[in-house]
Amino acid sequence: MKVSIVFYSTYGHVYQLAEAVAEGAKGVSGAEVGLYQVAETLPKEVLEKMGAIDARKAFDHVPQASVDVLAESDAILFGTPTRFGNMAGQMRSFLDATGGLWKKGALIGKVGSVFASTATQHGGQETTITSFHTTLLHHGMVIVGVPYSCPELSEMGEITGGTPYGATTLAKDDGSRQPSENELAIAKFQGKHVAEIAAKLA
Repeated sequence: MKVSIVFYSTYGHVYQLAEAVAEGAKGVSGAEVGLYQVAETLPKEVLEKMGAIDARKAFDHVPQASVDVLAESDAILFGTPTRFGNMAGQMRSFLDATGGLWKKGALIGKVGSVFASTATQHGGQETTITSFHTTLLHHGMVIVGVPYSCPELSEMGEITGGTPYGATTLAKDDGSRQPSENELAIAKFQGKHVAEIAAKLA
């Protein structure tokens, strides 16, 4: 059973979630887990002005995703930052290249799940994930979120990301806040839960 985690990360927050998702998925017997990053579309000069170059070095080693990876997977977890309540343009560009898979029905019946980051607590965490689901439904995927059997979803003692639609983190508008232990625990739960569902459907 192949579980693929396909993410785009600007400052490393989504990458950290992706690592936690992978850790959770690897805990499921028979799961072969792969981590892939979506190609950057911004010029290096723009990334330098954004202060993103150094942060991105942490995941330079992660191979680039291709649409073939999706077709070969039993479950796919997508990670994206939020851009005005929607997925990042880099992820949108990647998904827009999957028309051939759609035409062949290559993703029908595969498990799909989404996790995300936002700058602020109410910066579109839920809309980013639920709007992402529209593309997965067009591909005929089986959408899986995070059930409330994940205790960290009910944490009220601190500001935290995490939704029943998927794991999330809060990055602050300058990217200085890093994923919390609670947020990473939700991401790990999501990876394990998705892999378990995929195993049942295999």
